[in-house]
Amino acid sequence: MCISCGCGLGLDENDHEHHHHHPIGAVHAPGEGHERTIKIEEDILAVNNRYAAANRHVFLKRNILALNLVSSPGSGKTTLLSKTVSEIRFPASVIEGDQSTDIDAERLRKAGIKTVQINTGRGCHLDAHMVGHALDDLGAPDDSVLFIENVGNLVCPAAFDLGEAAKVVLLSVTEGDDKPLKYPDMFQAARLMLITKTDLLPYVPFDVDRCIANARKINPAIETISLSSLSGKGMPEWISWLESGHDKNKR
Repeated sequence: MCISCGCGLGLDENDHEHHHHHPIGAVHAPGEGHERTIKIEEDILAVNNRYAAANRHVFLKRNILALNLVSSPGSGKTTLLSKTVSEIRFPASVIEGDQSTDIDAERLRKAGIKTVQINTGRGCHLDAHMVGHALDDLGAPDDSVLFIENVGNLVCPAAFDLGEAAKVVLLSVTEGDDKPLKYPDMFQAARLMLITKTDLLPYVPFDVDRCIANARKINPAIETISLSSLSGKGMPEWISWLESGHDKNKR
């Protein structure tokens, strides 16, 4: 069960099939009180956190910088990854999360990027158990970066630790500069906010400074980079951020 929206996606410690998780129950099941709901939510997160800790141990042992990319659908995650991997100086691979299809995974594979697809069905986010299985299938090299492209959603992924070094939230200029205030949990959880599709700024009513100010009302420590995957503006700053994180991860 997703604690944010009650989508029915849950973790089962006895389930070891790749990418399959059994529903635990609805958030507001008839006859169940608030205390029962909170207990189920706590149990789900506790199980997830154990898997996340195991993932983190693997990432640290193998010097893999794991980044959890989160956003609304259509923010430009896949396009950004295609451009990014061609510019960084170390190996990269991708775990691709979507409810259905492998369209984005195929785009990345055609760009020469090692990618594993996770389809969540009705589920609205990836969890640490899924990521652990996908990591086994992926064969990500040591001393590399792993991009986890989460399901497009600014709510549910905020609560689920995947074992990543950081969450990176993407916000495109077509979405509105008030999104950090509307979805505070995600921006509180993120280390970096990427404002994407800035080549469209002349055509949309989006104020970059106001967006950054809104994000910092929620998370004063959040870092920000504005960029366009198409024009290349801001990409050097993003690549520098990645390479700095990769180098620190090796220490």
